[in-house]
Amino acid sequence: MSDEVVRLSWNIAAAASPPIGTLDCVSAWLTDFRGDLASIDVPVLVIHGDADRIVPFPASGKRIHGMVRESRLVVVEGGPHGITWTHAGEVNRALLDFVGEKAWPMEPVAGLS
Repeated sequence: MSDEVVRLSWNIAAAASPPIGTLDCVSAWLTDFRGDLASIDVPVLVIHGDADRIVPFPASGKRIHGMVRESRLVVVEGGPHGITWTHAGEVNRALLDFVGEKAWPMEPVAGLS
């Protein structure tokens, strides 16, 4: 990642307001949501980089995909923790493909044409 990306990420974190919210979210990292994953009944796209050293793929993306029925897994080869920065094209392509497949034709709204 470039120095600019690191600086921007730092600035976003530093400007978070109020700071107590930023600090309090850390305790949520320890919350075990695995039991909730089986109840998800909407289409889910799991995108994860295979080079993520912060949240390793085997511990997160791979497991989530296995726990959420009918989820789709996209593994970004060489993708680090910040894949939206480093592999934006691949992430956007995967999102557009997923949304395009899951979108249903819109029904006309009464009174509107």
